[in-house]
Amino acid sequence: MKFIAAIVTLIILALVIFFLPILVDKNMNPVSGYSTINVSKQALKLHETLFIGDWHADSHLWNRDLRKRHKRGHVDIPRLQEGNVALQMFTTVTKSPRGQNYEKNETSASDNITALAVVQRWPIKTWSSLAERAIFQANKVHKLAANDSDNFFLIKSQLDLSNFLQKRSLNKSLVGGLIGTEGSHALDGDLENVKRLYDEGFRMMSLHHFFDNKLGGSLHGISGEGLSNFGEQVVLEIQNLDIMLDVSHSSENVVQDVLKISNRPIVVSHTGFYGHCQSSRNINDNLMKDIASKGGLIAIGYWDAAVCNNTPKAVAEAIHYGIKLVGAEHVALGSDFDGTINPSFDTAQLVAITHELLELGIDTNSIRLVMGENMLNFLQENLPKV
Repeated sequence: MKFIAAIVTLIILALVIFFLPILVDKNMNPVSGYSTINVSKQALKLHETLFIGDWHADSHLWNRDLRKRHKRGHVDIPRLQEGNVALQMFTTVTKSPRGQNYEKNETSASDNITALAVVQRWPIKTWSSLAERAIFQANKVHKLAANDSDNFFLIKSQLDLSNFLQKRSLNKSLVGGLIGTEGSHALDGDLENVKRLYDEGFRMMSLHHFFDNKLGGSLHGISGEGLSNFGEQVVLEIQNLDIMLDVSHSSENVVQDVLKISNRPIVVSHTGFYGHCQSSRNINDNLMKDIASKGGLIAIGYWDAAVCNNTPKAVAEAIHYGIKLVGAEHVALGSDFDGTINPSFDTAQLVAITHELLELGIDTNSIRLVMGENMLNFLQENLPKV
């Protein structure tokens, strides 16, 4: 009987180990009210001609084979292709505080990603090192490019981007991918790790997530402080290596400090506009105008804390507001798909945003810019040359 009980226990344990990561992914990345979205023939026709890019998705945080179409989460290669997405920035999440909220989070709070790494059977070295977590997720992107080259192309330079565009002209289903961080706590407090992450293919780095770190204050942390001396060193090293700088989740004081010392345009990879959605997730409009005035891009997210609803209409209204505030050439898409948000659509259904932009009377040239041409232009100017 003891032998049978042991066998049963092992079977149950094996089932838990196999199914728990799937259940966690499904519960953390739902699509609310997923259904066929009704759009106009005009929107369908226009959408097919758009070059579409998304500045932020956390898809490689999860144990999901992106080569296959899934019924959970928001992004995989087949759904990117269905949504006519040409460029996708994959961001690596390395730390998330227990009790995460948009108001105040303690840096010392227990970390959710450690438990997720254990549950998903990540390598043991990722359990204690944030840099190793970032690199582990980046390696998933590298493997995707190596194992599915007909459908996915990794971009690390202007030369890569040019080669991708040439290949995509012959194969419109080809998706280009880039790698970025969700916060520079992924440096493990070591300036030399900027170069290490660059060598691992990272071409965008944000400074913060939901808590203050060695670089300065988070928008959702305790201090509200600006850049520390270490933070200034990191910003300069990031830009010295031609890595694009993302100020999503950074405190307003950090954003101001970055604008003072930066010699390159910066990105807000997933956000909303405070004047459109008065949420503690969004920084003030004057800072957004300052970012735009220096050639920066502001990428609009698809969830309620960013745009005060989770519908394509709310996203389109935020984009419309941004166009009036900073100009169409400074607004882009930054979904935050697979970042534990609850949108009402996934990446296969992006035509719904095109439809809502047309409904608002936005001209087709502005739609083309926002949906992806601004991202393409920014990459052509700011990626390393080779």
